[in-house]
Amino acid sequence: MEKNSVGLVETKYFNFDELVLDSKEHLKQVTIAYEIYGQLNEKKSNAILIEHALTGDAHAAGFHKDEDKSGWWDTMIGPGKAFDTKKYFVICSNVIGGCKGSTGPSSVNPKTGKPYGLDFPIITVADMVRAQKKLIDYLGIKKLLTVVGGSMGGMQVLQWLVSYPESVKSLIPIATTVKHSPQQIAFSEVGRQAVMSDPDWRDGNYYGVSFPTRGLSVARMIGHITYMSDVSMAEKFGRRSKEKKPIFKFEPSFEVEGYLKYRGDSFVKRFDANSYLYITKALDLFDLVGEKKLHQVFNGLKAKLLILSFKSDWLYPSYQSKEIVKACKLAGADATYCEIDSTYGHDAFLLEVDEETHLIKHFLERVSNV
Repeated sequence: MEKNSVGLVETKYFNFDELVLDSKEHLKQVTIAYEIYGQLNEKKSNAILIEHALTGDAHAAGFHKDEDKSGWWDTMIGPGKAFDTKKYFVICSNVIGGCKGSTGPSSVNPKTGKPYGLDFPIITVADMVRAQKKLIDYLGIKKLLTVVGGSMGGMQVLQWLVSYPESVKSLIPIATTVKHSPQQIAFSEVGRQAVMSDPDWRDGNYYGVSFPTRGLSVARMIGHITYMSDVSMAEKFGRRSKEKKPIFKFEPSFEVEGYLKYRGDSFVKRFDANSYLYITKALDLFDLVGEKKLHQVFNGLKAKLLILSFKSDWLYPSYQSKEIVKACKLAGADATYCEIDSTYGHDAFLLEVDEETHLIKHFLERVSNV
């Protein structure tokens, strides 16, 4: 275990009776899985909320007992790191609709005693944030020092800005957008169709019977292509083949084919297919603007923003972050923007540790001293 790790951590669970959703449905007996790192100060003014991306979870840093895999953003959270746990109290929760401890379609429906399946209500990013606000209230925190996240996490960051502007001192949306473009919706839909086309999906009622392994694996393979860039794929794989001679069969022979298959096979072991459907749908439904003009969303905003994007990200391209920056400037909001020159594509928000650490550390110091 490296010296700057937060060490051994445990996932905690917060339960509450009901969550009223954007769909007007009432979700009963809700559980939110979360982890905390560092100490909350006496004023409760040093709390940072970490938002995870599509297939993430509450385990953002440190290690679970009897496991050697660290949390998904361990490089950024810990003593001396971007989110320095000697200074800050860091929280990360699993979104509702997920499958890593928070209530989702694989959870037991209290009405039937069986897994929800497709009886689980459609959720939105605003619903995810609404549930998180209940957790933050439970922890006794009135104002978060910052809310930060990349990709879907960035959407949740922006939703906090709209839903609870008085509860945030600053925000760090990374590689994200205020609403999905037609192309982004298209990628989501192809992934969903891959899952629903698998005979083992059984209209969502596969629990205890089967699992749509092939469909979910293909969905993950499609998604993973969008997370990388042409340059990063060329550098990582080129046209290298596992075989010395061409194979004239429909079998994976190029290294990139084997890599995608490995990613798909690994994913189905840790993620629920129905959760994939629900969460991707929530992303497509996300629209921060609605009937307003974007700059109107930021009118009167007191919180400061640090907005980050990556030059090679073609899933959430920089122009979408620049739209947020422009709207902030028109509204007179305090926003700092940086486009990081990276070849990693959308995955850069998990990989460009040094650059992000430098920018985030300075930003947090600035907002902490105000």
